[in-house]
Amino acid sequence: MCGFCDRRSFLTFTTAGFASALLGKAGLAQSPRGKVDKPTILNNAYLKETNKPGGHFSQTYKRQTKPIAHNIRTVGYSDLNNKPGFKLSIREHQGRWYLYMGHFWQPGWSIVDVTDPAKPEVVKFIAGPENTATLQMELSGNTMITALEQILPGLGGNKKPFDEGVLIWDIRDPVNPRRLGQFRTGGTGTHRNFYAGGRYMHLAAGIPGYEGNIYVIVDIDNPAKPREVGRWWVKGQHTAGGEQPSATYISHHGPPYVAGNLVYLAYGAAGMIVLDISDVTKPRQIGRLPFSPPFHSRFGVHSVLPLPEQGIAYVNSEDVSYGASAAPHASIVDIRDPANPFLLSILPSPIPPSGYGYRDFSEKGGWQGPHNINHLQHNPDVEKQGDLLYLSYFNAGLRIFDVSNPRLPQEVGYFIPPDPERRLGVLPEGRLVVQTEDVLVDRRGYIYITHKNQGLWILKYEGRKSSS
Repeated sequence: MCGFCDRRSFLTFTTAGFASALLGKAGLAQSPRGKVDKPTILNNAYLKETNKPGGHFSQTYKRQTKPIAHNIRTVGYSDLNNKPGFKLSIREHQGRWYLYMGHFWQPGWSIVDVTDPAKPEVVKFIAGPENTATLQMELSGNTMITALEQILPGLGGNKKPFDEGVLIWDIRDPVNPRRLGQFRTGGTGTHRNFYAGGRYMHLAAGIPGYEGNIYVIVDIDNPAKPREVGRWWVKGQHTAGGEQPSATYISHHGPPYVAGNLVYLAYGAAGMIVLDISDVTKPRQIGRLPFSPPFHSRFGVHSVLPLPEQGIAYVNSEDVSYGASAAPHASIVDIRDPANPFLLSILPSPIPPSGYGYRDFSEKGGWQGPHNINHLQHNPDVEKQGDLLYLSYFNAGLRIFDVSNPRLPQEVGYFIPPDPERRLGVLPEGRLVVQTEDVLVDRRGYIYITHKNQGLWILKYEGRKSSS
């Protein structure tokens, strides 16, 4: 028996025991039908984190004026007409490559021709509804879905009317999307959603009567008349049904990531949750792995990328506390038994380059820690997850890890863009430092990264890939 396998029972025991000691009885969650336990967090005061920039900043600050890179070269750049991009997807159509993206600070979506990645060209901007967040989008084949959401107060939100839900588009003409329909939540809209083709889209939705976002499955067989077919939430979220929130920061960030008849949910302080959706009208929880505490709770699980064929999932948090709360994490989890996931390893924290001026990135200012993975593995034009894991790290830029040994991930490359020259939006508070948001790698190996206050960088990894 291999060393990886024969330590499984030990790790399962120690992980479960550690979580039990901190959390009490590890709870399952709530389904519309069927009785299950709720997550229990004993030390609720631990979860009352501050979002204010605190005393972790270095007293001195020097703006970074040039990119700093290791094993990565710059291929191209676009200022995106001063519309900072956010979530990304890509599609090859008749030999041309089109990058689709949502935006910060201005509602709408851009299409960028990256056939020649050294000369990216914005070929279309589609204006979105006023006073509405349009950060998130997803596509598969000839269909694109774009999220509409109330703008959060910290992102410049107000009490003015907004649009919400999901717009469904036909992109057979890749530069002239045609709107087909809209699904409305009746609440705050949707955040990060999943669509891999077919009949169903899987949403992180703000539904009236619930505290935080919940998981919703929507049938778009007739895209002009989308309809909800299933929903699931953590017990305590359904306040209109008399439930009482069991802990702070219980909310489904998304995307719900579907793998066969299972869906993996990134559920904030509730951790990583695994549901059986073989009957989409009755999602049923089968597994859960908590992370908070010891890691911070707000967006304690921000992203989950399950790879059942490899038996692992990549899981990470999002720290919006300006380095003032408990530690963030980027983790590798064993999911060979989805009902009993357990932690394999934690990715090493990025270290500032020699002479950079900060002992660690929490001193730099802005948000720090992991954010997004090269997530869209269902997309045939996205590089498949192998030995290299690409992660955006806010003020530490892009980081690349060799994960060929899931017990011992190692950083092998990074790219820290220069700090922005001017402010285009309300974040970050305080210092105007780089905030790298999303990363996507196409099957040609070109890396795309977006930011809160600057344009699109196109990169290429030049390090040696693992031979294992």
